[in-house]
Amino acid sequence: MSIDIEDSARVRLIRMNRPEVLNALDPDSMQRLAAALIGFRDHPDLDVAIITGEGTKAFCTGADLRRTLPDQTPFAAAHLNSWQNAVDAGTYIRAITLHELGIAKPLIAAINGHAIGGGLEIALECHLRIASTTATFGLPEARWASVPGAGGVSNLLRCMPPAVAMKMLLTGERIDAATALAHGLVSDVTEPEALLDQAMSLAQRVVANGPLALKAITTMAARTAEMTLSQSIATEHLMWGLLRDTHDRIEGRAAFAEKRSPIYSST
Repeated sequence: MSIDIEDSARVRLIRMNRPEVLNALDPDSMQRLAAALIGFRDHPDLDVAIITGEGTKAFCTGADLRRTLPDQTPFAAAHLNSWQNAVDAGTYIRAITLHELGIAKPLIAAINGHAIGGGLEIALECHLRIASTTATFGLPEARWASVPGAGGVSNLLRCMPPAVAMKMLLTGERIDAATALAHGLVSDVTEPEALLDQAMSLAQRVVANGPLALKAITTMAARTAEMTLSQSIATEHLMWGLLRDTHDRIEGRAAFAEKRSPIYSST
């Protein structure tokens, strides 16, 4: 399988498994990745997903250029179609534009090597990113007379200082893990052999919190990015009000008062 899935303790681990091509994705792999994420989105007992790549050399190096040749369908006919029909008709980049999937649950990218092109775009769509010391990051599309097509420009400019992001975009040059950490592209850097354990530890710390609160926070992060400050704060007020009378919030306050761990139920 090009995409491997393991579910345990409310966490889904999704592994891109094409190490022979540095985990580059062909259209079939892209759709399998999207299907794994949709399954995670709709699963009531899963709260966090980790995305990583097989091996230590690469997280993902984007599209497999040998198997993503231009389609014969006119671009307008594909682009102005439904998500599935567009992907089938050759607009394969929509399969790795994760925000189109509407996932209101935390996603963690465990970046175990090169995150290049579409691979970095997948990582940028995640809420949390941690990296191995051997990781590199780049969007080299300008070198090949193209542009990032799955949110790379927009998301990189939101994750890093604009001058640093634009340097990466306009030169196509890579940065290493230490530079990514210094500029806030990732939150943690660890040795390759410890990366997955650290990702799982982070996931478990996240899932220990209220499931509805996690969904509310990820929803706010997505919806408030383009709002004014007053609109964003008003949205926070509404989300606070939605959670105020839930069983989970009442349980959380009771557990705090009783100095015990809360038992949440997503209600």
